[in-house]
Amino acid sequence: MLRGSCLCKGVVYEVEQLDSAIQHCSCLSCQKAHSAAFNTAAAVEDRHFHWVQGQELLRSFESSAGKWRYFCGRCGSQLVARREGQPWVLRVASLDDDPGVRPVQRIWDSHRRPWLADSDELVGYPEWEPGH
Repeated sequence: MLRGSCLCKGVVYEVEQLDSAIQHCSCLSCQKAHSAAFNTAAAVEDRHFHWVQGQELLRSFESSAGKWRYFCGRCGSQLVARREGQPWVLRVASLDDDPGVRPVQRIWDSHRRPWLADSDELVGYPEWEPGH
């Protein structure tokens, strides 16, 4: 069982398993919704997903026809998205537990923005940069 939550820990969910590979999506709506270069997601079927607490805090937004994004109304963390009749699309970064698998592909590369590109060539620090 994998557990996940929003930033304020008001909303908590559990998933028994991921039902698809993990992928990074760079479509413009994911970029805008997450204020990030991409969203990392995996499908989870209804029978493998359930809310543990905080369902009353959930809010939603129809970001494109028939696609609803669900987020915590207190802290704003996006947790899942869904189209009727399809599995939940879990925002994998909201997991508190390591799913034991890694992303296998990127989608919507046509929307990637070069000025947001991540690379191992960037200097990295374990926490803040020196002098911060």
